[in-house]
Amino acid sequence: MADTLDDIEIQLLLEALYHRYHYDFRHYARASIKRRLLQARVQLGFGSISAMQSAVLHDEGMLPRLLNYLTVQVSEMFRDPAYYLALREKVIPHLKTYPSLKVWIAGCSNGEELYSLSILFREEGLADKTMFYATDINPTALKKAQVGVYPLDDIRLFTENHQKAGGRSSLSDYYTADYGRAVFDKSLRKQVVFSDHSLVTDAAFGEMHLISCRNVLIYFDRPLQDRALGLFRESLARRGFLGLGSKESLRFSAHAHAFADFCREQRIYQRSEP
Repeated sequence: MADTLDDIEIQLLLEALYHRYHYDFRHYARASIKRRLLQARVQLGFGSISAMQSAVLHDEGMLPRLLNYLTVQVSEMFRDPAYYLALREKVIPHLKTYPSLKVWIAGCSNGEELYSLSILFREEGLADKTMFYATDINPTALKKAQVGVYPLDDIRLFTENHQKAGGRSSLSDYYTADYGRAVFDKSLRKQVVFSDHSLVTDAAFGEMHLISCRNVLIYFDRPLQDRALGLFRESLARRGFLGLGSKESLRFSAHAHAFADFCREQRIYQRSEP
């Protein structure tokens, strides 16, 4: 079946983004990318994908606006509470045996997962010996993560999730309400390194004890999923843990042999190779 005009224009735009700005979306799941680019075309007021390509090539200010469509920034604190409960009850006891810890939140979006883990580690007495690395390819999202401010309307859901995740305190202990916003305490990011990092083009990211990359791989095609999982494999310390999203799996990956199921229901794996 021949490609449609939209498909051809999208391929050219993705190539242009890579060669002009080194953002590589060429191996993202094409149906998802197409849907988001068509939405961007309409909402940004362009008559065609080609017109949008011309604008982003000649106006750097258009790039962050387009990135906000190409990168998914939908999350919530303690999303899928059972995942965090499994970390608390099953993974944390292992992590407590280490003198110091490194945790990588890959694809941290606006920071909800980072603050969830920071709170969890504080409640479990691990905050002082843990360094968090929060990475994303979207600079706008990273800036939001660094600020740690969320709509107050979201806090009810965040609070419910926190309690279901085995929270040992009140979520309100960690933020102040201010003009319809919840401003999370800066101490939660005292030991956080925020960094621009691409799972598509960048290298391994240090020796980690826990990598949490949730609901990112679903937007990649199979070869790119394997590349990302290879990075995680290289980045994990021996017996380190990898947490994926509820719809993600290592089952068909070329790297599956390097991991053992640790908590299968919650998609938590442990690096098993020596």
